[in-house]
Amino acid sequence: MQITPGKATVFGKGSKTRVVIIPPRLWRQVVEFKQIDRASHWVFVTISGKQMERSIVHRMIKRTCQRSGVDERVSCHWLRHSHATHSLEAGCNLRLLQQSLGHASVTTTEKYLHISPDKGSSQYIDF
Repeated sequence: MQITPGKATVFGKGSKTRVVIIPPRLWRQVVEFKQIDRASHWVFVTISGKQMERSIVHRMIKRTCQRSGVDERVSCHWLRHSHATHSLEAGCNLRLLQQSLGHASVTTTEKYLHISPDKGSSQYIDF
């Protein structure tokens, strides 16, 4: 992961590169954190200072859900799916979401589209 003010370049699944926009408040917190722990160039590290593996994050999510009484089926992928769904519901452009998720095809991203029976395209036309 490479971090610059306001964004992070993340190398993800399938060796795909994604740019993640970081809100200003979170950016300040990352900068403050890195001033405390300058030994590692990783943002998320283990107690020993090594890069945090995905399996550790997965276990942390499972454990937190269990303690909170949230459905144990929650996973990193479920959170990713929730992000995509909520972004689209809030008006995110499908092409932008495709880029953010790192999908090669917009067809993959379209799976996050859900048709609501109480909505129609006429809502977006100003009569």
